[in-house]
Amino acid sequence: MASHAPTQYDAQREKLAAYFDGTARKAWIDLTSDAKVSGIRATVRAGRDEMRGTLLGWLPVDMRRTSLLDAGCGTGALSMEAACRGAEITAIDVAGGLVDIAARRAGGFTGHGKIHWRTGDMLDPALGTFDHIVAMDSLIHYSPDDMVTTLANLSLRCRQSILFTFAPHTPLLGAMHKVGKVFPRSDRSPAIVPVAEKRLRERLVALADWRVARSHRVSSGFYKSQAFELVRR
Repeated sequence: MASHAPTQYDAQREKLAAYFDGTARKAWIDLTSDAKVSGIRATVRAGRDEMRGTLLGWLPVDMRRTSLLDAGCGTGALSMEAACRGAEITAIDVAGGLVDIAARRAGGFTGHGKIHWRTGDMLDPALGTFDHIVAMDSLIHYSPDDMVTTLANLSLRCRQSILFTFAPHTPLLGAMHKVGKVFPRSDRSPAIVPVAEKRLRERLVALADWRVARSHRVSSGFYKSQAFELVRR
């Protein structure tokens, strides 16, 4: 079991697992493939591709003898690209259905690395310790406090860098978040929580051994996401 202090993290994690293994499964399969999608989803796909490329660009080109935790691996695109560089990867997601899809897509993988597919909690200490941890769009549904608590727990099992994304607060995203709260729907994804960059940087000071190195924001239609690279001081 995970060692983190009780927060809303656990309840939110269960909501995400139910959503991505249920209502969103087919849409997520299409979004992360080359299937034809709507114009809005096409902008989301393009934004995710750009963000994934950014995070991979912050990782070493040669990842042989390097371990990586893909925390919230989804259908596995980032894991497979990192494995091509020689990394040994533990790819975990709360949604077992997405992990099954990822494993099937990687069935013919011929890269130099190795991927261990897992379903469960990214904070499980039994997963071990890693050189790098990537959490792409897997913390965007958590409050700033829970996000930082999660990062603090991950930092205990990371030697070099933690790459993660958050939803930067913008007027549009803030308005969408408020509307989502007013009109909740049982079949909709748990709300994305917009976070002000300045406030998040202030909270990250609590991670005394870590600092924000690089940052990059992606804005592609309805996809708004910002990445931080945390490195040891």
